[in-house]
Amino acid sequence: MTGRFITLEGGEGAGKSTQAALLVTALRAEGLEVVATREPGGTPGAEAIRALIVEGDPDRWSALTELLLVNAARADHVARLIRPALERGAWVVCDRYVDSTLAYQGAGKGVPREALIDQHRLATGNLWPDLTLVLDLPVDLGETRAIGRGRLDRFELTGGGFHDRVAKAFRASVVDDPARVRLIDATRDPASVAAAIWAEVEPLLA
Repeated sequence: MTGRFITLEGGEGAGKSTQAALLVTALRAEGLEVVATREPGGTPGAEAIRALIVEGDPDRWSALTELLLVNAARADHVARLIRPALERGAWVVCDRYVDSTLAYQGAGKGVPREALIDQHRLATGNLWPDLTLVLDLPVDLGETRAIGRGRLDRFELTGGGFHDRVAKAFRASVVDDPARVRLIDATRDPASVAAAIWAEVEPLLA
């Protein structure tokens, strides 16, 4: 593989989609081929599965069923889009990936970490990002931003301390894997957040 794989992570309302788009623009300005994608989704098959995952009542699926759906979508996404792009030398910027699974289905819903890692290895051939940027902000601020966007999905509607557990898991990922994961303060204005992200990404251009 000659391309680079960058993922943006964080809780609801963290601004991942906005920052992913800004990063893609900045990388293309460097003359790179950049593939912008998201999870769940990214390919026609994975987008169809996405609808099953994010729509409906919060208790629509058990945690294990949800995990299997996520990895079914990811397997198609990696096989049909991400891996071919990396192999031809393109950079891939993805809004959510495996760290969301570890946070949401793991810390949030209680699936053991070993099962999460095993499923990821099977679905992706053990493909991990080169760099993961966790956009961090207080849970209550994220929830306010999500409500301001309008219609809420299954995860945004989940209560019972779920989002606090997810936020703690994202922050823990920076400690668990400091060589790959960076924490970005997402409480700042979009331009400042984008500058902080670029400071982490630019060394990969060398």
